[in-house]
Amino acid sequence: MHAAMTPEQYVQEKAVASGSSFYYAFLFLPPPRRAAITAFYAFCREVDDVVDEVSDRGVAAAKLAWWQGEIAASWAGNPSHPVMKALLPHTGAYAIEPRHLLAVIEGCQMDLDQSRYLDFPGLARYCDLVAGVVGEVAANIFGRESESTVAYAHKLGLAMQLTNIIRDIGDDARRGRIYLPMDELKQFDVKANELLERQYSDRFTALMRFQAERAHRTYDEALALLDPADRRAQKPGLMMANIYRALLREIEADGFHVLHQRISLTPLRKLWIAMRTNWRGR
Repeated sequence: MHAAMTPEQYVQEKAVASGSSFYYAFLFLPPPRRAAITAFYAFCREVDDVVDEVSDRGVAAAKLAWWQGEIAASWAGNPSHPVMKALLPHTGAYAIEPRHLLAVIEGCQMDLDQSRYLDFPGLARYCDLVAGVVGEVAANIFGRESESTVAYAHKLGLAMQLTNIIRDIGDDARRGRIYLPMDELKQFDVKANELLERQYSDRFTALMRFQAERAHRTYDEALALLDPADRRAQKPGLMMANIYRALLREIEADGFHVLHQRISLTPLRKLWIAMRTNWRGR
């Protein structure tokens, strides 16, 4: 890390470098909320990178354990990592608690411990840790009055994570990971090694259509839970939802050719969707 870089600059660079859809949603927030979400998002990236970039399981587990300690130290008033220094000042205003950050770490721990999921409830639990809790914290930062908005945020996190899983099937398979529930592979008669060897088939397409339909259903269920009183404040989350849903439709239109490539939207298209959401308010 550059000596003169402030924690705020560090998290800003971390957020921008990821090239994520989240970044477009942050652009529309007032500065204090933007500072909070940028720091929280940088924390998520930081922890995520432990699992993605560290090939040695023991080292990765040790790093996650370090982060657990860092969270405890931060809430005791002694943050040492720039991400925690940037995030800590916002925790009171936006009701960010240690349990939220620890859940994100627990989700990453699951990535170290397992590379397969037997059924959808097991997968949904993982998604709730890595995405539902993230949605909840984001919803708190965006601002909310209603308790049902928490349920909306968890559900939306699930929908977005299911979209990620569909998009990343090929990438994940190359790392030996399959997030699609095993019992559903079986139901559609798709063998794990077909995914690992990038074999397309009508069975695979049927399996993917089933996954996509569930993701769409989950978006609809999430939006139905959003209290109209919170709709305005939650606009940045709706921007992300619209970007992810556009990606899902893109993948469907491409016939689910996700084993050999990672389908994505251009930055311009993401920005356009974010701006359109901003005008329409949904």
